Amino acid sequence: MSQKNFALSTTNLIICGIAILLIIVGFLLMTGPSSSFENGFEPDIFSARRIKAAPLVCLAGFVLMIVGILYPSKVRAKGDNQ
Repeated sequence: MSQKNFALSTTNLIICGIAILLIIVGFLLMTGPSSSFENGFEPDIFSARRIKAAPLVCLAGFVLMIVGILYPSKVRAKGDNQ
C-alpha cells in the first residue's frame, strides 16, 4: 500500500481534537435557562460561568486549534535535506 502524505501529523490531529472538545465544553457552559417574558427575569443569564468562564474556555479552544494547525511536524519529506 502507498503511504499518503497528510497535511497534518498525528500530533497535530490530537491537538486539534482536544481543541474541538474544549470549544464544545465552552459552548455547553454557556447553556442554561433563557430569560423569557412569561417566566419573568432569569438572573442566571448573568452568572460568572456564562459570562466569564465559558468564553475563556472557548477562546482557549480556538487558540489551541491554531497551535494544533501550526505545530511543526517532526517527520520530513524524503527529498528534504535541510
